Amino acid sequence: MTAETQNRPAEVSDRPLEIAGKVFRSRLITGTGKYRSFEAMHEALLASGSEMVTVAVRRVNLTDRSPESFHAAIPKHMAILPNTAGCYNLEDALRAARLGREVAQTDWVKLEILGDPATLLPDTAALLEATKILVGEGFKVLPYTNDDPIVARKLEALGAAAVMPLAAPIGSGQGVLNPLNIRLIRESVQSVPLILDAGVGTASDAAIAMELGADGILMNTAIAEARDPAMMAEAMKLAVESGRLAFLAGRMPKRLVGSASSPRAK
Repeated sequence: MTAETQNRPAEVSDRPLEIAGKVFRSRLITGTGKYRSFEAMHEALLASGSEMVTVAVRRVNLTDRSPESFHAAIPKHMAILPNTAGCYNLEDALRAARLGREVAQTDWVKLEILGDPATLLPDTAALLEATKILVGEGFKVLPYTNDDPIVARKLEALGAAAVMPLAAPIGSGQGVLNPLNIRLIRESVQSVPLILDAGVGTASDAAIAMELGADGILMNTAIAEARDPAMMAEAMKLAVESGRLAFLAGRMPKRLVGSASSPRAK
């Protein structure tokens, strides 16, 4: 063994993202709303490298499989994740989840139950109840929640397939507003993936989220409303990858004063 080999740091290995027994090479999950055209959506989804895409059951006709349909614009390699977006009570969310299972032929669901139409923040009481019911019905539930570590632990205990706290309100593009809570959720939720959902605005936000220890990110508006959605999708792909690498590598400690990068020779 050479001196160079002895001094080389051990390689940091990483396991792929795994949700409910399914392995994903990409840690970026994308959405389908707000695009200017089906063509723009298709190009952005391809550029993102994402392997799973959310579809709002209440807003999209998934039964239309014609060449010009919404469904045809989704790249064939992508898994569809039905989304209960737009639901404001338990009954509507359960109905949307069951409809999504029927039309999309999947027991996966991104569960959203909103508590307020202005902020689009989740109704966590209804969310916990719906998670309990849908897990009991055999669903793989990915719940959109607030950044409360207590709620995150309760969702994990109820059998959610992942915990998906917001970075900021849906569509706001404000980035990670409460990094401390995301770190606390990362420390307390260990048995299922932590996927940051909502509020990411640009690539630096995605990198920060991954550096905090998120296993993945779900985003839609930041890509769809960019001037060039496909270019932003590629930027987000690279940001997620680099943020994950930085998290695994371990950042240097923060210091109160400077520390010379070239110490004096002894």
